[in-house]
Amino acid sequence: MHATVTKENNRALVRLSGRFDFNTHREFRNAVEPLANEAAVTQVRIDFTDVEYLDSSALGMLLMLRDRMNIAKKGLTIAGVHGNVKQVLEIANFGQLFHIVE
Repeated sequence: MHATVTKENNRALVRLSGRFDFNTHREFRNAVEPLANEAAVTQVRIDFTDVEYLDSSALGMLLMLRDRMNIAKKGLTIAGVHGNVKQVLEIANFGQLFHIVE
């Protein structure tokens, strides 16, 4: 997986691509953790448009991110889910835990 972070005004966009699994936890954490501490950022969007696969460890990383953003009082949105990724998030009932947009 590759993560690219862009910021505009008070919003950060994290674009992920490839496989989001245990092997990519460091890259994901390095991309998103600074956003929780950045006072200027109040909204974070994780873009899954180019993610082809995610596993249970990726779900755990998303849950930890959600908790971290809640503590930091920042909004978190998941966007661009499709195919198998969308199916995994639906089976895990993540629509109840996250704001997910298409």
